[in-house]
Amino acid sequence: MSAPPALQIREANAHLAAVHRRAAELEARLEAAERTVSAQAERLTLQDQQLRAALDELGHAKDREIAALQEQLLTSEAAIRSLQAAVRQRDELIQQLQPRAKLLQDICRRRPPLVALLADLAEAERLGPLPASDPGHLLPSGPGPPLANSTGEKADQDHPQPTMFGTTV
Repeated sequence: MSAPPALQIREANAHLAAVHRRAAELEARLEAAERTVSAQAERLTLQDQQLRAALDELGHAKDREIAALQEQLLTSEAAIRSLQAAVRQRDELIQQLQPRAKLLQDICRRRPPLVALLADLAEAERLGPLPASDPGHLLPSGPGPPLANSTGEKADQDHPQPTMFGTTV
């Protein structure tokens, strides 16, 4: 076998050098790409950790808020039960007081005539009893039976009623 001509060797060497340069260039680009991918992976891992931490914090905040709202709900329900009990007690008290209120309304409605009656009785007391006279003596206004009782009831024979006015009841 004969040796390849020098020109072929130079071309082969040049081609090998070009392939070697291209391989070195591709290795450099590969390393750069690997560094970029590695940096991106680190950033994504860090970002993932941050997002997980934020998500965990949101979960804990949600749990705390739910617990606070449940506490507030329990407190509100207790207040509602207390107020409902107070309303029931007041309703019972109102039911108990309604007959008394009706009685007081009746008394207030009847008060003006009673005041007038008491004023008339006071005036009658101020006038005093009739002068002592003969029971058979007729009043100046004309004939009539002698006054024996101011209540209109039959007088008890053992306890005759006086003819003077009084406010004793």
